[in-house]
Amino acid sequence: MCSLLRPPALSRFICVRLKSVASPQSLTAKHDLDLCKPSSPGFLTFEDPQAFKVKSFWELIRALGVFRLCSFPVLVNNCGKLMTLTKTVLGSRGFSMVIRPSVYAQFVAGETEGEIADSMQKMSSLGLHPMLAVPIEEDLGESTGEQRYEDNLAAMLDCVLMSHVNGWSKNPMMQLKITALVSPELCVKLTSLLKTEQYDLNLLVRAMEGEEVAFPGLTESENTHLLFSLQRLNKIGEASVNKVRVLVDAEYTYMNPALSLITMAMMKKFNQESAWIWNTYQCYLKESKNLLLDAIQTSIDQSFCVGVKLVRGAYMDKERKLAQKEGRTDPIHESWEHTNDSYNGCLEIMLNLISEKPERYMIIVATHNEESVRRAVTRMEELGLRRDGNSVCFGQLLGMCDHVSLTLAQHGFSVYKSVPYGSVDDTLPYLVRRAQENRTVLQGIRKERDLLRQELRRRLKEKITGAR
Repeated sequence: MCSLLRPPALSRFICVRLKSVASPQSLTAKHDLDLCKPSSPGFLTFEDPQAFKVKSFWELIRALGVFRLCSFPVLVNNCGKLMTLTKTVLGSRGFSMVIRPSVYAQFVAGETEGEIADSMQKMSSLGLHPMLAVPIEEDLGESTGEQRYEDNLAAMLDCVLMSHVNGWSKNPMMQLKITALVSPELCVKLTSLLKTEQYDLNLLVRAMEGEEVAFPGLTESENTHLLFSLQRLNKIGEASVNKVRVLVDAEYTYMNPALSLITMAMMKKFNQESAWIWNTYQCYLKESKNLLLDAIQTSIDQSFCVGVKLVRGAYMDKERKLAQKEGRTDPIHESWEHTNDSYNGCLEIMLNLISEKPERYMIIVATHNEESVRRAVTRMEELGLRRDGNSVCFGQLLGMCDHVSLTLAQHGFSVYKSVPYGSVDDTLPYLVRRAQENRTVLQGIRKERDLLRQELRRRLKEKITGAR
């Protein structure tokens, strides 16, 4: 965000300024070298099928079946069309009867408050924390007007309330997509304007609080929509502060600068005492480390706390195709190794900051990558960070990577599962998008399938032996 909030020339001073906050060695070359040599904790092998002992027999069968289907690229790539065809042939009721006990049950918590509560209580009994996600988002061409955004606001506020009052976690979290409340078209225009215009965070904060602000470069209708949108986001901030931590998702690079600007304004207003609003950093982007450093610098300059959701990213194919079509430089790292280096570097920065000021910085290590998890745990141990503290936690998607989530939870780490909820019709577009964005992960879960099979064989053998 250096191009958004300050002249780019200042970015080269960021690492120097950070030394006044983090330990003197935190960003040095020595630690960059150390990143290549993690000493993996012995208990984090993620190879024990006993991690699944808490799952029922049917849950093991269902997971194996769903993961087997997900291993076929042709099914994942065309899942939207296949589901539409199935719904046309079977009808809504028949389609629901097929999807609900299988794919829906694997990845969605439920529809009614009772179903969601049952899922969350079971999760809590396993030592996992829910991070509720309302499956609402928009892309270009999908906007339907202010009333839709007001309806989405009501759903988000319900999510805040549900996350807070039910006691499913001592440190409740939820996810938020800004495009559920702000038109994607406006986000794209703001992103374009930010290349030449400087938008002060204080200006956005004043607009959140109801002041009639005129933003440069916007038409009257666009300005009105932005004011309404900022006031909607303000309502979420006011409802969640001191209750629920709101993790704002990153989306596509053609709108991310606008999303980050809005999120930083929310941070400035609501993160004075603790990080209640978090931003997401996609480490498959070449600029991810600079974006993180600039956000940290801005938080130092303007005295607010920072919460970071650290991910690799899920829009790689679309981003690359779009860059090629528009004749732009590919924003994605050239290789998986470069992405890993980016993720590890950002992780190191945040862990060092947290070791010095845990009350000012927080992170969720949101990854299914076992090596990244081991690296994070190793650094936590070295820096003396508590396993069950609020400053560092881990995150995976509901229904996936349970061998990692459950193992971490069994060893006392704070682990969250991203939990979508809603009807089959409401969650279907969300599930299709997530499946296509995470198809590489879905096709690479052979280890989890093997562990599920081992646990299934163990139980069958136990049953046969017991019967004899």
